[in-house]
Amino acid sequence: MEKERFNNLIKEKLGNINLIVVSNREPIAHEYVGKKIKAVKSIGGLTIALEPIMRNLHGTWIAYGGGSADKVVSDGNGKIKLPEGEESYTLKRIFLTKNDLNEYYYGYANSVLWPLCHTVYVKPVFNSNQFLSYNEVNKKFADSIIEEIKESNNANGDNGAAVLENVVWLQDYHLARCAKYLKEYDENIKTSIFWHIPWPNPEIFSVCPEKMKLLEGLLANDLIGFQIIYHCQNFLRACEWELEAQVNWADYSVTYKGHKTKVMPFPISVDANYLNHLAKSEDVDKIIDNIQKNDEIIEPSYEFLAVSVDRLDYTKGIIEKLTAIDRLLENHPELQGKFVFVQFGVLSRVHIDAYKKFNDDISGLINNINWKYRTSDWYPIVRYFKQLDLEVYLAYYRLCNVMIVSPLHDGMNLVSKEYIMSDTDYNGMLILSRFAGASKEMYDALLVNPFDTECFAKKIYNGLFMSREEKERRISKMQNIIMENDIYDWAYNFLTALYLI
Repeated sequence: MEKERFNNLIKEKLGNINLIVVSNREPIAHEYVGKKIKAVKSIGGLTIALEPIMRNLHGTWIAYGGGSADKVVSDGNGKIKLPEGEESYTLKRIFLTKNDLNEYYYGYANSVLWPLCHTVYVKPVFNSNQFLSYNEVNKKFADSIIEEIKESNNANGDNGAAVLENVVWLQDYHLARCAKYLKEYDENIKTSIFWHIPWPNPEIFSVCPEKMKLLEGLLANDLIGFQIIYHCQNFLRACEWELEAQVNWADYSVTYKGHKTKVMPFPISVDANYLNHLAKSEDVDKIIDNIQKNDEIIEPSYEFLAVSVDRLDYTKGIIEKLTAIDRLLENHPELQGKFVFVQFGVLSRVHIDAYKKFNDDISGLINNINWKYRTSDWYPIVRYFKQLDLEVYLAYYRLCNVMIVSPLHDGMNLVSKEYIMSDTDYNGMLILSRFAGASKEMYDALLVNPFDTECFAKKIYNGLFMSREEKERRISKMQNIIMENDIYDWAYNFLTALYLI
């Protein structure tokens, strides 16, 4: 959907609502850089999709304020008008203590819900005290939403204007209990949540000690969105198993304690037109030219280049990917000295023991593989664990022969879609895990089971030597699919579905 059409539709169809978006991560953080304060915009797809909506509807975005200068630039209620110079929507920050972060975020959200939902054989660390903190932080978010609703209702009433319908859109697994407290305050608040990560099958979910409370919290929403239909089905089965709730499989809804919740798939996407145009821009062309003349990231020379961009997380299949590359070089010694793989990444959640160990395991495996094949002027694997500008990533996407996206389990994976929209030269091919939600749309990628090392290595080889005509045919088909359901379609479809409930 074109951005201009999206903006017009939002105003036309949803102009009579008071929209409150709630997420753990804020769209813009304010950080100290020396003595100056810099506004740092989140680069995630969520911000790209929701900021235009917030601007058009003059909504409120409630989020955890984690920037070092967030308190300084906010008013006494944690609010700041955004974007700077336009001031069309409000960011309301919630400030959490270190104990809140340790117990709610690093604890329950990312040591229980993250591994439980991703099903990658990392054991969740159940801790009842962490759930109490998780629940309390969810209540803090709910209290902040309720304050905002009261202010909005009072302001409209004082001005003689009609009171707008209050619509709350919660984001992700950090806020599973929030809707419960909203409905206890006012059952007429329209509440929804989009669950960005997978939902596990009922057998796996059943081991969670707090499963009943999580389900009851989620079923207080009027609409729950998941990435793909399979995750919807898993959730509905969990409701049947654990709550004996009334599930209507004909319209994918759950009735529990007299309240009906609609459950629907909304596959998230990227700003397709923007990425496609940016990838073809002069700025990216210049970066490509500089890389080809003097690559400051990739030292060894190469004829074939493979690239991955991942947050350093155990769900992303990085170990399995490195193992497949080892097998590729073992099976095809003619590639030694010619093939280089670059793992771009950003360190993640280093406060959690499982992540510390995972980062150590990656470093050890990369060192071993490089030692195994290294020559005097070449080695096969380059690691670069720093954040880069989007234009730099797009330049490497255009240069690489294969892009490897191999999560062990992923709700969607937007990197794969970013790559497809930026492969404007049809130079490369996408190697994509069957266990990423994106594989349900991009079936023209080379799909792999990352646990099958031999097959994984063969698919990388096939991608390297696929004809240009075949690459162009496959990439073009995937680009069309993404264009037909981009980030604006996702946001509009979700909000209109909620509005019609």
